[in-house]
Amino acid sequence: MSPFAFTLVIFFLLLTVSGLVFYAVLALRDPNRMALQQRIESYAAATYLRQSDDILRKKRVMSDIPVLNLILMHLPGIQRLDTIVRQAKVPYPLGFFLLLSAVMGLAGFIAGMFFLRQGFFAALIALFSGATPFFVLHVKKDLRVKKFRRQLPEALDLIARALRAGHAFTSGLRLAADEFDEPLGPEFKETLEEINFGLGTAEALRNITGRIDCQDLNFFVVSVILQQETGGNLAEIIESIAHLIRERFKFQDKVRALSAEGKLSALVLIMIPIFLLLYLRITSPAYIGVLFTEEAGRLMLGFAGVMMVFGILVMKRIINIDY
Repeated sequence: MSPFAFTLVIFFLLLTVSGLVFYAVLALRDPNRMALQQRIESYAAATYLRQSDDILRKKRVMSDIPVLNLILMHLPGIQRLDTIVRQAKVPYPLGFFLLLSAVMGLAGFIAGMFFLRQGFFAALIALFSGATPFFVLHVKKDLRVKKFRRQLPEALDLIARALRAGHAFTSGLRLAADEFDEPLGPEFKETLEEINFGLGTAEALRNITGRIDCQDLNFFVVSVILQQETGGNLAEIIESIAHLIRERFKFQDKVRALSAEGKLSALVLIMIPIFLLLYLRITSPAYIGVLFTEEAGRLMLGFAGVMMVFGILVMKRIINIDY
């Protein structure tokens, strides 16, 4: 890397770090600021939801830095990333994770150039480092959805029993919101608050499907909306959905048990070339070093990396079963 390019990378890294430090100082000056802002947004959510989707997007704050927030509001496709942040239920806006991703990507690139002195591998390290915050968000979102799915059948049974006892549907939601902890309890409580603020029950139920990416929840919401339009025994419908969800759990556990061997075999096949490369790099650096010093060797490494990624995707399609 030329001195000018290296200086330019350091400049952008320092600029990004300065922005993060400024954001951290603002947050530390008032520790209760984030919690207070979340409470205000939760109570004001129903007012925003009465307006159009365009107004809702304007009300959504994606960064506490005004300039960055203005830029993110006009970027195409940014709403999908913001949806992941909302579904992961993290206390920081999207702008924080974008800045963190940029800093980690630049740091990974500089570290790769310093230790490996290969632009291709430094770019790969930067790519993986920059994607780490959003990978963590995906993991956090998946864990939250998994816990919600495990709570959902018991909550539906509770709502069905409340309906059979003569309570209204909203009273059953209130019982579930009070009895269950995060994430089901707070999400049902937010839905009740939207209904109490004047939002229709159908629209409030649709909103919870945007906050929780759960197919089983979609079954419940669609069934309740159809029952309100066509009539029927809502308690019996909800009990049937709870039974269906439990049967899906049994089927998914059976599929995981049957595909465990294939997943382990795929993991072994993926790790063998990596460990072999590291072993030869340590025991025979002169022998394996040709791959890193010669142009033909670097091309072979790049082609091998692309083929490994392709093989991983193929194995993933084989061993993952949609249910």
